[in-house]
Amino acid sequence: MKLKNSTSKIKDLSSEIDKLRVPNHIAVIMDGNGRWGVNKGFTRSYGHNKGVSVLKNIIRLSKKIGIKVLTVYAFSTENWTRPPEEVNFLLNLFEKVLDQEINELNRELIRIKFIGDLSSFSEDLRKKFVNAENITHHNDEFTLNICTNYGGRQELVKVAKELARKSISGEIKPDQINEEMFESLLLTSDFQDPDLLIRTSGEKRISNFLLWQLAYSEIYITDVLWPEFDENEFLKAIIDYQSRNRRFGGIKSVSNQSLKSSFSFG
Repeated sequence: MKLKNSTSKIKDLSSEIDKLRVPNHIAVIMDGNGRWGVNKGFTRSYGHNKGVSVLKNIIRLSKKIGIKVLTVYAFSTENWTRPPEEVNFLLNLFEKVLDQEINELNRELIRIKFIGDLSSFSEDLRKKFVNAENITHHNDEFTLNICTNYGGRQELVKVAKELARKSISGEIKPDQINEEMFESLLLTSDFQDPDLLIRTSGEKRISNFLLWQLAYSEIYITDVLWPEFDENEFLKAIIDYQSRNRRFGGIKSVSNQSLKSSFSFG
């Protein structure tokens, strides 16, 4: 009975979505997994396992309603400071999920891309990351960006260093550096910046996530912890996004349709 009611709610909210104004790119800070597990009387790891199931549902719903890119914050550069047993569990969870899900994601025409400094991971895990990208690279209907060992400040420093090297070598002149050149060196250079950032668990910060890319993104914060962020909650975020007037620093709003013609997806 609960499943039937939940399905009904999802269908009702879907009817409220303006299909012409669906965000092209949504970024998500999936926060609250560990807290949810503890609140339920289990371990933090239990919450992380549940969070994977939620992500699978959100991926499929995103693709179904016309979103082109979903970027999720899976493991930050700061997450290494967590207890070793939790870090090890998360790394093993990456391997487990890739082993079990990559072929299904490929059949669903979903492209996987890992964004971050992958050099800190084991050779076996890096190989799985590369394998997942290679298997799905031809899929162009929907892209899932997984930010792994990612930090926004670290990304900006990396770009600054690359521009400095190009300047010293004479490849470019300092006064040639502009926003377009800077953006071309970002890890997300293949994609339009996120239209919408969703953060679960009620925390009101972006936690070193996509610092450049989120400059004009709409932000939606919910108190719902990620393991309970179901399809219904996701649709609520999109409905809220569609109620906003996006002006990008100007006076008149800019529609998603006009943005579509300005960007291309990798």
